[in-house]
Amino acid sequence: MAALHGDPTRIDMDLDPIAERISGVAAHGNTPFDMPYISEIVPGLWQGGCRNGMRLPSDIKHLVSLYPWERYTHEHDLDSAIAVRMYDSTSQAFDQVDVLAAWVNVCRASAPTLVHCQAGLNRSSLVVARALMLDGMGASDAIHLIREKRSPACLCNESFEAWLTGIEA
Repeated sequence: MAALHGDPTRIDMDLDPIAERISGVAAHGNTPFDMPYISEIVPGLWQGGCRNGMRLPSDIKHLVSLYPWERYTHEHDLDSAIAVRMYDSTSQAFDQVDVLAAWVNVCRASAPTLVHCQAGLNRSSLVVARALMLDGMGASDAIHLIREKRSPACLCNESFEAWLTGIEA
């Protein structure tokens, strides 16, 4: 593996997404954030970001990637993995959100599931919130829970939050 990176003395390191933190300023609203790479929102449903080479916890059995440009490494078998290209844009279409959210609910009924995007702020929040809503939670409660468990910066993309709250109206 070291030769692939050009450094024959390179050491492979295990990056733990629960212990490692991600911080920065979100493009939407210049919102600062600092949180673990992944956070458990409700039992068995994890949400977060990703960085190439980060180790997927072995208890995660379903992986939903909304940011296929970065990938988790894993040595254990996954029950399912799906990668969908989604953008953190105010013009992002929502036509695939219900299908993804319904899939997340199917997955988390059988085993721990991680929904990730780049930082775990908007795209993953959109899908996780909608999954919670399809499971009976109101939009405002789902949004509040995600912000409490993950970060107040979640759903700082106002079009994502507006879409979620508009469904309930």
